[in-house]
Amino acid sequence: MPLRSDPLDRLAIPDGTTVEERDLVTAGDVVIGGQSTVEFGVRGRGVVAGERVTFGGDIEAEADCRLDMWCDVAGNVLVGEDAYIGERTHIGGQLMVSGDLDIGDDVDIDRGFEANGWIVIRNPMPTITFFFVYLSHLLRIGEEEAAQSAANELLGDEEEEGTDASDADTDASDADTDAEDDESTDEAEGPRPLVIPRGATVSDDAWRVSTPATVGDGCRIHGNLRAADLDVGEDNNVFGSLRAKGDITVGEGTRIHGDVTTRKGTVRIAPGAEVLGDVACEDLSLHDDAAVDGAIRARGEMSIVREFARELE
Repeated sequence: MPLRSDPLDRLAIPDGTTVEERDLVTAGDVVIGGQSTVEFGVRGRGVVAGERVTFGGDIEAEADCRLDMWCDVAGNVLVGEDAYIGERTHIGGQLMVSGDLDIGDDVDIDRGFEANGWIVIRNPMPTITFFFVYLSHLLRIGEEEAAQSAANELLGDEEEEGTDASDADTDASDADTDAEDDESTDEAEGPRPLVIPRGATVSDDAWRVSTPATVGDGCRIHGNLRAADLDVGEDNNVFGSLRAKGDITVGEGTRIHGDVTTRKGTVRIAPGAEVLGDVACEDLSLHDDAAVDGAIRARGEMSIVREFARELE
């Protein structure tokens, strides 16, 4: 059953994410929605990609790697544990798997593959598999409502849900409890995942999504950021401009090497932040310890503030 909506509805770049040469590097997992293009190589703890995702370099996963059908990887795929490769996927280099390999029909690997564990070649159900991987990641990051909604969409219609209302309430309560436990466990175990929504384009030129976007702290990002709303955290270096339809927040100590532009929203610039370009917006809230090197154009209200509270959704 195809998914009618992607439960991963925002670009989320976790703390410490960097672009090193031609690789996108993060300490946690990487989750990429279907029909996206990532022109970088990817390095993370685990890598999960939906159908028809294109990678412009190597994939290096310390743990598992799961690629859905019709994916295209320009370089090598190196996996520290188990790998799942969906049917009709193309890998331009080698596939090296330290654990088990589950591989679909008609997979094209230019330079061969090697696995230290079991090798299973079969015709998989990529959408269903990717769906349950999505659910596990949603619960790990505390998005229990999105997980419940996606599960209801897959498992039954409204009438069946009404018949089993009491069971659903019990399950939802259990899911809430489990999600809280998973979230606290996830915080204790390691960093949050890097999430790229469906249909995104990520490259040296631009990160383009139609959803809101959040950048954590201490990141080094190459490329212009384009999103519905943008919240950029503290102590980041963004080598590109910021553009959004709605609000943009630039966190404390962050440096933007480009313009900051929004059509209808408010731009908020924190103390110690620096914009090496122009700022154009509806309303502007600028801390008096922030710096803008270019021109400032605010169609509405412009205020210089001494106190700054970062607004998070």
